[in-house]
Amino acid sequence: MKKVFLVAVIALIQTAVFAQTKWNVDNAHSSVKFSVSHLVISEVEGGFKKFTGNVVSTNPDFTDAKVDFAIDVNSINTDNDMRDKHLKSDDFFNAEQYPNMTFKSTSFKKVSGNKYALTGNLTIRNVTKPVKFDVVYGGTAKDGYGNTKAGFKATAVINRFDYNLKWNNLTEAGGATVGKDITLDLKMEMAQAKA
Repeated sequence: MKKVFLVAVIALIQTAVFAQTKWNVDNAHSSVKFSVSHLVISEVEGGFKKFTGNVVSTNPDFTDAKVDFAIDVNSINTDNDMRDKHLKSDDFFNAEQYPNMTFKSTSFKKVSGNKYALTGNLTIRNVTKPVKFDVVYGGTAKDGYGNTKAGFKATAVINRFDYNLKWNNLTEAGGATVGKDITLDLKMEMAQAKA
């Protein structure tokens, strides 16, 4: 009886291990963008050119998936070299001392239909805070090379002062030159890892 039980337990463990599916970011079909208010009257947009990430799922609909993500701060791009240099300085990201931002999920739950709530810990400048992303799952499809891809859109709003992105000149009218809230907009195409 003990032997049968042990065999059953081993079979369950193997099934659980083999049921995990890993997905890696397809950088050629993904983007990490942000926007923030400028002079209170408009918005400035930018993005990061270099990032890595993966999703490990045990369910076909990605419920309870684990998400890990890293962004190279030095790859920031707002189409303005002077502004990019300022953003890399200690006034904002201090890319020399803190070259990476990371996100590690704690929960990925279906809200309804193809809408999900992704929560986890975002680390910027060695400061870690919980963040919630609203996610839309676009589905899965095979590309022209037979690779299985999954598509996601994720958005969140963070307070930059929570992460010591502290620069804060005021306008003539007394408003902040750069707003406190940063909107994050990620479009991710994930490629299923080969077995």
